[in-house]
Amino acid sequence: MTGSRSLSSGLRALRPAAFGVDPSGERMERIRRSPNYADGVFRNPEGAPRPDGAMREFAKSYFRKEERVLRSPAGVVPVHATTLADLAAPPASGLRLTWMGHSSVLAEIDGQRVLFDPVWGERCSPFAFAGPKRLHPVPVPLPALGPVDVVVISHDHYDHLDLPTIKALADTDTLFAVPLGVGAHLEHWGVPADRLRELDWHEATKVGGITLTATPARHFCGRGLRNTQHTLWASWAVAGDEHRIYHSGDTGYFTGFKDIGREYGPFDATMIQIGAYSDFWPDIHMTPAEGMRAHLDLQGDRPTGVMMPIHWATFNLAGHPWAEPGEGTVSAAHAVGARVALPRPGEPFEPTAETVPSEPWWRGVALVPKGGWPAIEKTVTEKTVAEGAVSEKAVAEESVVEEAAGEKGVGDTAVGDTPRDKAADSGDPESVPAG
Repeated sequence: MTGSRSLSSGLRALRPAAFGVDPSGERMERIRRSPNYADGVFRNPEGAPRPDGAMREFAKSYFRKEERVLRSPAGVVPVHATTLADLAAPPASGLRLTWMGHSSVLAEIDGQRVLFDPVWGERCSPFAFAGPKRLHPVPVPLPALGPVDVVVISHDHYDHLDLPTIKALADTDTLFAVPLGVGAHLEHWGVPADRLRELDWHEATKVGGITLTATPARHFCGRGLRNTQHTLWASWAVAGDEHRIYHSGDTGYFTGFKDIGREYGPFDATMIQIGAYSDFWPDIHMTPAEGMRAHLDLQGDRPTGVMMPIHWATFNLAGHPWAEPGEGTVSAAHAVGARVALPRPGEPFEPTAETVPSEPWWRGVALVPKGGWPAIEKTVTEKTVAEGAVSEKAVAEESVVEEAAGEKGVGDTAVGDTPRDKAADSGDPESVPAG
C-alpha cells in the first residue's frame, strides 16, 4: 500500500502544470448543483456525443502526406502591423474588434476592453516541444495590448486556455470571466480567487459598464490524460450601453442559437467558429455554412450585424485545407447576403462602420486550388445590409438553407449544412454579482 501511494505521488509530481487541476471542494459542490450537470458530467444541449472514437479514426487519415501539404499556408501569413498607438486611441463608434488569430479577440466595447480566449503561446499543447505550432506570429505582444478589463475564456482546451498567457495576465489587475469549473485551473496557475467570475449557462456578471453572460455551446472539455468532464464550456454574450457582441467559443450547430439571439441580441458583431471541422466530429465544431446559419439565428429579426470568422488560420487542427474556412465563409455569406468582416490577424476594425475588411487575404499565401479561386460576387452591398435590407436573391437562397438537410463531406462548405437535432430550452438568466 505504501509503495502504491509513493508511485501515485511520483506520477502527480510528473504531471505537467498545463494539465491544470480538477475542481474540488465548494467549487465541485456548485458544479453538482448545476442544472447542466447530470450523472457525473456536464451535458450538451441537444445531446451531442463526445468525439473520442472519432478522434482515433481521424488520426489514421491526418498524417497522409498528400493531404498534409494542403493544411498549411504556402507562404508567409500577412499579419497586420498593429501598434500600441493604434489600440490606445478609442474607437470612434464605441466598438472595435481586433482578431489576434484563432479564437483570440480584443473587443473594445463602450469603454471596456474584453480579451477573448487569449493564446499567445507558440503551441496549443501541454508541452513546449510537441503539439500544433503557430502558423503565424502573434500580431501584438501581450504587453502592447495595454490594460484589459476582463479576460473571457470559453472552455479549457489548449487552443483557448493557454498556461503561459494566463500566467502573464495573472500579474495584472484584469478580471477573468470563465465557465463553471474552469476557475480551478486559473487558481492553480496563480490567479487570485477574488479576480474570478465563474459562471454557469445564463448566469451573468457586470464589469464596469458591460454585462457578460455565459451562454450555451455544444462542445466538451478536458486538458489531462483523464477527462472528468467537470468543467463547463460556453459561448458569451457581452452587452454595453450602446453595443452587443457574441463570441461562440467552440461549438457544433444547435437550434439554441435562436434562443440566445432572442434573449441577448441582436448583436452588432458575432465572432463565430468556422474552422477545425470534420465529419469525424460533426456535433462539436461548425463548418462555415453552419457558422453562417448560427450567425443568422443569433440576429433574429434584425440581420444587420457583422459576422467575423474565428478559430482558423493559426493552428492546424483538422483535415481540411488551410484556406477552406475562409473560402467557405465568403461563399456562405454570399449565398444569404450576409455582411462579413475578413480582417488579417491583428487588423482592428469597427463593425458598425460603413465598411469593414473584406478582401480574401489568404489567397495570396495559400496553394491555389485546381481550377483557380472562385470569383467573389456580392449580392448585397454593405450599405444595403447596414440599412437592414436583403435582396430577393439572398432571401430565396436563405430559404434553400432552411430546406436542405446535411449532405456534406469533410471539406464541404455548401449552404446545405443544417442542424440535426431538436431545440434546447434556453432557461432564464440568473444574475451573479460582479463583486
